[in-house]
Amino acid sequence: MAAFQGYTQETVDFLWGIRFNNDRTWFQAHKEQYQRQLLEPTRALAEQVYEGLRQKLPDEPLLVKVSRIYRDARRLHGRGPYKDHLWFSVRTGDQDWTGRPTFYFEIAPDYYSYGLGFWEAPPIVMERFRRRALEKPQELEKLVKAFRRSGRFQLVGQEYVRDKGAPNELLRPWFQKKQLVLQFERPLDERIFRPELAEELIRELGELVPFYHYFNSLCLQVD
Repeated sequence: MAAFQGYTQETVDFLWGIRFNNDRTWFQAHKEQYQRQLLEPTRALAEQVYEGLRQKLPDEPLLVKVSRIYRDARRLHGRGPYKDHLWFSVRTGDQDWTGRPTFYFEIAPDYYSYGLGFWEAPPIVMERFRRRALEKPQELEKLVKAFRRSGRFQLVGQEYVRDKGAPNELLRPWFQKKQLVLQFERPLDERIFRPELAEELIRELGELVPFYHYFNSLCLQVD
């Protein structure tokens, strides 16, 4: 596949178009625009980022997946049949992408985001996470301090109301999360139009590789 050359204004126009014209008639009339200006560059970006991450994680059986624009017909809940965003993920495992640490990139009409998601990890895995952090707080503290120094990504995700008993204030925000997502997000800007975005993503996602190893070890651990 050809290298990523950047998105175009037509990409942005299509994304806004599908948000406000979410029906089959409009989509069919603009399907070529979707394929050429959104799907193809996203696939090219995904492959380039995937190859870059494979070099950083040579022992991991990584897979790359580009999302479908079609919503699950069983889960429309009054929404149109198409998504107004597209994403790709790089992870291990050939089934559901939840419950495993996952590198991702997403583009929508009004923002783009990327990072490392640890979505919907089973309760037993999150319990391992808190137990390990209590037993060996220095491990997680080292990662969190580097994360805060960089300032590039933010910790997001749903939180527990009940206090989870973190060992200190540095780790408290991490203990309180139901899911851990290390995310960079901003409104669409000139970066998305530049080929350099691919190498920038590889470099910046590479900063999260230590967290990938930490989260992945929790999935592999046997109690």
